[in-house]
Amino acid sequence: MRFLDRLDKAFRTNQSLLCVGLDPDPELMPVSNVLSFNRAIIDATANSVCAYKPNLAFYEALGIAGLKALEGTVAHIRSVAPDVLVIGDSKRGDVGSTSRKYAQAMFDVWGFDATTVNAYGGGESIDPFLERKDKGIIIWCRSSNPGASEFQDQSIAGTDQALFEHVAKAANSWNHHGNVCLVVGATYPEQLATIRELSPDLPILLPGIGAQGGDLQASVKAGVDVNGRNLMVSSSRGILYASDDPKTFGQAAATSARKLRDSINTILDEDNKGWRKTTS
Repeated sequence: MRFLDRLDKAFRTNQSLLCVGLDPDPELMPVSNVLSFNRAIIDATANSVCAYKPNLAFYEALGIAGLKALEGTVAHIRSVAPDVLVIGDSKRGDVGSTSRKYAQAMFDVWGFDATTVNAYGGGESIDPFLERKDKGIIIWCRSSNPGASEFQDQSIAGTDQALFEHVAKAANSWNHHGNVCLVVGATYPEQLATIRELSPDLPILLPGIGAQGGDLQASVKAGVDVNGRNLMVSSSRGILYASDDPKTFGQAAATSARKLRDSINTILDEDNKGWRKTTS
């Protein structure tokens, strides 16, 4: 199945554009075991999401135990939410031979449905990812951090385009297999609107909602395509750490995820882009 078809199915399964970032931090978790924590979050939110996004840094920082927890996390998602996508947030990118191994790791070893990549080395550097026709390749375009403007907003010589705009246009040209997506931060809705105009059909992964302060309404309106789809709104800390009570953190995560999904859907409804229920 094509990646876009799998993404559309994931959207429709729970009528949701919500992606939950699985970024376990032992200093914030109400329980000590990473896999137990992730399982509880997944069980609590599986009916409210289109995707889960483990950020590999949080697992690599814990050594071998963290990688085993990641393995168990992916397996648990497959078991309880088989139609939900799993995005490996790795932002890998290097010369071709190294990127080939990165692609092998993300897709063949970990079995992710999609992964984030860094295209700073140009299209050649991410060709090994782009070749994977059934996988989503999510290119880092305009990030949500305050320092993003140091490079991403700088003008390309001889043009009136910023670097992030050039990346968005290049991503369109690389989308030969219909599997290219973009990472765009919710903290910059004006740039998001520009990118959506430049790339009207590409799915966008939208971090920065919640703890980073992104404007949900402005970001959803600017980020969805003409049909109100192709946007994955990512939230991590606001859902994972909705409660520090070891007995109720799962329930709190469920409430937080459901509330965010419903808020997104309300915004879609306001623009007549909501979910149309069909009857048989």
